Amino acid sequence: MRYLPILITLFFLSSALSIPILAQTQSPATAASITTSTDKSSYTLGDTIVISGQVHAIVPGNQLTIEILDPNNSLVNVAQIDVSQDGKYTDSISAVGTLWKANGVYTVKVLYASNVTQQTRFTFQSTPTITSNVFQLKDPNSQQTFNVNYTISGGTLKTMTIDARSLSVIASVNSTSDGTITLQLPRVLIDAKTNSGQDDAFIILIDGAEVKPQSESSDNTFRNITVQFLKGDQDIEIIGTQIVPEFGPIAALVLAIAIVSIIAVSAKTGLRLMPKY
Repeated sequence: MRYLPILITLFFLSSALSIPILAQTQSPATAASITTSTDKSSYTLGDTIVISGQVHAIVPGNQLTIEILDPNNSLVNVAQIDVSQDGKYTDSISAVGTLWKANGVYTVKVLYASNVTQQTRFTFQSTPTITSNVFQLKDPNSQQTFNVNYTISGGTLKTMTIDARSLSVIASVNSTSDGTITLQLPRVLIDAKTNSGQDDAFIILIDGAEVKPQSESSDNTFRNITVQFLKGDQDIEIIGTQIVPEFGPIAALVLAIAIVSIIAVSAKTGLRLMPKY
């Protein structure tokens, strides 16, 4: 029994030493990894930004927070969304409003379960690019070429064609966002007149649907129209009452020479163009 106090003392010492040892063997909670991306690398004002990704370890009862910061690190959008059972998530955000004003690189930050974060970036332009140029439109019938001045925002002008049967000019655009196009149409190319000879309004179709122009103006030489289009629109058709004549200047010159030749031959041979009474 004389060893009992020693055994009890050794037991308490071993118990005290085992507590921190056991605590050190407990591994900390593993942070869940997460992915995130945007559907495009660049956007302009009015575009829809689609953010998606996946959480690889779901924590029940936790929502995912999405923050978008501008180049000055100012918050322009924040949203909280649920994560699906398979860990996937997606959210659509419209780049509209007074906060979307800085051009440059924006950052998307995703936060989940308090300490799990991920981020991605995209470029943003608050003002659509405006392009001004001249399109040389050639009439396949008369071989005449017409210079059509244009200004476009929200896309690019791909081509312009003449449809003589419908008395129209068709401008095909690649509309990457909502925008406008202004066309300076020569009257010798296309015009719209009433029966009394006064200027009449053009009929304007976008992909077959009639629209009203944003503005119109004219002088003795040109008709100017501005048309608004939406992202994804393709063909803008301007229909008038008269289109480029079938015979251009060269053909008209040839016709005039032919008439003069006939008159000269008639004078020499005595051939009469009109019957004598």
